Amino acid sequence: MQETKSTCPYCGVGCGVIIESTGTEITGVRGDPTHPANFGRLCTKGSTLHLTATQALTQQTRLLQPLHRAQRNAPAQPLPWDAALDLAASRLARTVREHGPDAVGFYVSGQLLTEDYYVFNKLAKGLIGTNNIDTNSRLCMSSAVAGYKQTLGADAPPACYDDVNHAQCLFIVGSNAAWAHPILFRRIEDARAANPGMKVIVADPRRTDTAGMADLFLPLQPGSDVMLFNGMLHLMLREGWHDAAYIAAHTTGFDELKALVRDCTPERVAEVCGIPVADLDTAARWFAQSPATLSLYCQGLNQSSSGTAKNASLINLHLATGQIGKPGAGPFSLTGQPNAMGGREVGGLANLLSAHRDLANPQHRAEVAALWGLADVPARPGKTAVEMFQAAADGEIKALWIACTNPAQSLPDQATVRRALQRAEFVVVQEAFATAATCAYADLLLPATTWGEKTGTVTNSERRISRVRAAVPAPGQTRHDWAIAVQLAHRLEAHLRPGAPTLFPYTTDEADAGAQAVWNEHRESTRGRDLDITGLSWEMLESQGPQQWPLAEGAAAGKTRLYEDGLFPTADGRARFAAHAWQPPAEQRGSRYPFSLTTGRLRDQWHGMTRTGQLGRLFGHVAEPSVQLHPQDMERLGLKSGDLVDVASQRGSIVVPAQPDATVGLSQAFIAMHWGSEFLSGCASTGERLAGVNALTTSAYCPTSKQPELKHAAVKIAKAELPWTLLAMAWLPADSAQATRAALSGLMRQLPFVSCVPFSNNTPLDEPARERTGVLLRAAAHEAPPEATVERIEALLGLAGADTLRYADPKRGQRRAARLLRRADGATTLEGIVLAGDTRAAGWLKTLLQEELPAQAYGRLLLAPAAQAPVAVQSRGKPVCTCWNVTDAAITAELARCHGTNADRLAQLQGQLRCGTNCGSCLPELQRMVRATGPLASQPQATI
Repeated sequence: MQETKSTCPYCGVGCGVIIESTGTEITGVRGDPTHPANFGRLCTKGSTLHLTATQALTQQTRLLQPLHRAQRNAPAQPLPWDAALDLAASRLARTVREHGPDAVGFYVSGQLLTEDYYVFNKLAKGLIGTNNIDTNSRLCMSSAVAGYKQTLGADAPPACYDDVNHAQCLFIVGSNAAWAHPILFRRIEDARAANPGMKVIVADPRRTDTAGMADLFLPLQPGSDVMLFNGMLHLMLREGWHDAAYIAAHTTGFDELKALVRDCTPERVAEVCGIPVADLDTAARWFAQSPATLSLYCQGLNQSSSGTAKNASLINLHLATGQIGKPGAGPFSLTGQPNAMGGREVGGLANLLSAHRDLANPQHRAEVAALWGLADVPARPGKTAVEMFQAAADGEIKALWIACTNPAQSLPDQATVRRALQRAEFVVVQEAFATAATCAYADLLLPATTWGEKTGTVTNSERRISRVRAAVPAPGQTRHDWAIAVQLAHRLEAHLRPGAPTLFPYTTDEADAGAQAVWNEHRESTRGRDLDITGLSWEMLESQGPQQWPLAEGAAAGKTRLYEDGLFPTADGRARFAAHAWQPPAEQRGSRYPFSLTTGRLRDQWHGMTRTGQLGRLFGHVAEPSVQLHPQDMERLGLKSGDLVDVASQRGSIVVPAQPDATVGLSQAFIAMHWGSEFLSGCASTGERLAGVNALTTSAYCPTSKQPELKHAAVKIAKAELPWTLLAMAWLPADSAQATRAALSGLMRQLPFVSCVPFSNNTPLDEPARERTGVLLRAAAHEAPPEATVERIEALLGLAGADTLRYADPKRGQRRAARLLRRADGATTLEGIVLAGDTRAAGWLKTLLQEELPAQAYGRLLLAPAAQAPVAVQSRGKPVCTCWNVTDAAITAELARCHGTNADRLAQLQGQLRCGTNCGSCLPELQRMVRATGPLASQPQATI
């Protein structure tokens, strides 16, 4: 067995991992105990990475050779690499000749490595001559970038992870860190245990698991953050809780802000934000009077039409109180993607150039042109993400190159996005996974390497650069993203710069040497800049481990914290207060659309689930798509748990089951961001077929950062009248389960509602041989579809043979099928079921199948339509701990036997069931269950 150090490809915490491999197979993964981001810990997603890289999954889900569609909607056919790259170069060159360089757009990804990003940026801005290159980081961090630059002068988070150990007050706003950044949350829990006096404030429209540890929870109305921050500052000024000396010595613009917040009285703030005046006063006092206050924030601030204002207004609080530039204090944005920071470092956004240079600055453009050996680089602003796809939908952009991202799932206003993909004359998708929804729109598909196969660097949320190393050879004909871009550039140069020296003098024959050459060029571009890394080398990263920037030539180490000397990277060395008045969300709820829809993350899934969605075990915690509503709203709408509802915005509608959830506020709704057309399809109220939550979200964006308001849309919700229903689920061979799910997904367009997800038997991680994979399909329609549709589903799930029990009533549109299997140990289990037309028995049959309970006593009673099982079926409950397959029922039963303090009871629970002892992602939920069943359950408690 070989061990290789690398990093986790999920959130921006940047956890180090050790990959275990044998030959071409990744066999295991564990946290790197020497990596300063995680010290050996991994979340549920990270600890199951190796399960997403099996050869069985690779063969079913990966794009392994170039493919070309001669006509749209035609099957993609294999194409040799040279022919594929020649085709791409000729089509791009023709587009530039006929329509100009701005008719080309590149949409890339925060999952790319820094080296990939650098080459794409140079390809677009240097060779083609367009600034139309943007990234899904625009959906993630652009408001944080704009907020930092507007106030502190540079895109440089001043704090670090270690600051949670020094903070006396922690202000978490717009972030469910317990789910979105679980490893950082483990560090927060540790810091809280070591310092029980730490005050924790959480502001969020939902009472999330992060809010479970709060001393003070502020349930804000969606979009009211700027009013909250301005109201806190109003109180700080009124009560003298500000640092006048710091303001005078290190800032400018305070008088204008002071005048603005004068009108943000506690009474007005309470009305707009929906919080008590007393809680506002407490938040302001704790923030200002703490010896060290650290703010942690993420998409709740960023994904907003006021995103820059939200970020800057929060930073105002730190500047006004001097809570910056010292241990435990400062504003700290949490990055949503593994290398969103690295992409910003190399200028991989439409408004940036290399090394945090601004496109609008003529001197910066001249510096980059000189570095690249060009007369100039284009000055015309490029199209940002939303603008780029709107331009393609309008026919302005003719060619789109999409790399390592899935805009047909992740961008807002999917009707416009899909119109753009259809109208563009040439679409290239450079991707590792053939299952991504965007692949269906590609004229040319180029297979790229992914986690475990790549080499290069990434930068995490605390400005720490880590090496990424390949553990196994690239499968099939896949190539590294940067190498694909270089090989395309060499061909494109023959069209656009014939006879001129190449702009891309990097070898693609040796991956490490080529990637290092790209990185060295990037390093030189940072000389003298705020992120200067001229003192860093790959050798240093190898010998000394991950390093923080800046690390200039001659320095022994990077800076842990910034602005400790009170000097900021602005013209006068002072930070700048930014006066922003509160503005409501772009779409306000009203009589026609009375609900505020919020989107966010699930604990065990990531982004569009292109990788995590392959594992049934990661669906244990949240098994299927749903919209969560407050129980009072459910009652008012006449809904029961599981009822299908039509959720509609001005852009489209989707059908999902409704679930009651008291953590959601009144007149609010929550749908996880992950559900796209790969897993969910259907609309009841409109004729146009849309898919996933982003059929609903608005493309309105912050005017400064251009980040869209994915966190808020006005919607209406009504019960969907779809009387014909279907449930189908079956265990499948591991080497065909994903292919079967893909085939079932092909039926989605035939029915008004379909969800199709994997499931598993949720075995403990240390028992991989027992793990099984299955597929669960739910559907609904106004009337029964043709019998052939249900027959096709039965065939795909292996229920077409003589070993299947059947019942059919074509007149009533009802069919039922069940397949039994006698196992080697003598037990008979249910292997697959299809219920069509009458699904009342779905609950107990699903339990019988998924939990592999004995089924020999049922016989043909398996076909009975009754909602109650003929023989009692006891469910094990919903999995809470994914690592050790511990359910809520088992936890509740064990807690009844535990005694002592809440901390004692948690320790006893963990000792008996092992839950929360591996990755720890379930700890917030375990703590909530402990508090809810403890002797002080009726009294509010901050933490265990």
